[in-house]
Amino acid sequence: MNTTPTTALPPAVCLMGPTACGKTRAAVLLAESGPFDIISVDSALVYRGLDIGSGKPDAATLARAPHRLIDIRDPAQPYSAADFRADAIREMHSIVACGRIPLLVGGTMLYFKALRDGLAALPSATPAIRERIVALAQREGWAAVHARLQQVDPVAAARIHPNDPQRLQRALEVHEATGISLTALHQAQAQAGGRMSDLPCELLFVAMLPHDRAALHQLIAERFHAMLAAGLVDEVSALKQRTDLHASLPSIRSVGYRQVWSYLDGEDDYATMTAKAIAATRQLAKRQFTWLRSWRDHDAINCSLAFEDAINVKNHLKNHSRVAMYW
Repeated sequence: MNTTPTTALPPAVCLMGPTACGKTRAAVLLAESGPFDIISVDSALVYRGLDIGSGKPDAATLARAPHRLIDIRDPAQPYSAADFRADAIREMHSIVACGRIPLLVGGTMLYFKALRDGLAALPSATPAIRERIVALAQREGWAAVHARLQQVDPVAAARIHPNDPQRLQRALEVHEATGISLTALHQAQAQAGGRMSDLPCELLFVAMLPHDRAALHQLIAERFHAMLAAGLVDEVSALKQRTDLHASLPSIRSVGYRQVWSYLDGEDDYATMTAKAIAATRQLAKRQFTWLRSWRDHDAINCSLAFEDAINVKNHLKNHSRVAMYW
């Protein structure tokens, strides 16, 4: 049990974990049996029309356990960590005002970090600089952008995967616009502030950690095949008919969507697309595990990828001193 000193603020539970580990199942059980309202922490679920490939809960599930911050953006409109932080704080205020506990659930670890630590005062997007970076990527590939970032901000380059164009672009854009690295800006913020005082809740972090990585990898593969059977290619094809959507948008860069988009562009055959999407999802899970290993002050719950995991999360929270008084 986490022994970090508590505050006078009401609690909010942050349920984290790698993709496909059963977070949604646990969240629905908590919402149905306890004083919880769910806030989604997922960079793909915010987009309307990205349903199958994002693993978005179906209508029946959402009727049983409504999720806030789902379907709030058109896929043509990028959604940032700063957008999430502002939206999440607003929803937390609303939930607390009703005497309930915010339950923030998802695997977008950058959003959890932004919520907990805030965001450095970064320059706004500069179209001219962004166009130069995109042009470099189009000429030489995102590996060239990563190499450039490594020259000016090696710490950020070590943290950001070469196949993560949105974060690569933003990190390099910050340096190009200010002459100061993103890492230096974040360090200055940390030295000046620490934890954010604008949060309406004390954040209690709980991580679901599968103990069998091979089983998780198998589940990831099975889930993607199920998405294909459910019509993922048709879903992406419908998005592709829109003239305002393109492969560089954050929504289309989401894992699964970018591989199917490339398949529809004729870049890969069906088998290659499937293998790439599964491999990308496994890489996502690996990055999530890396985040969680370095995450401070969290309760870890080993899980077996079965329904019992949801019950274990529920029992853990019922015994948590900061949560039990609300039950």
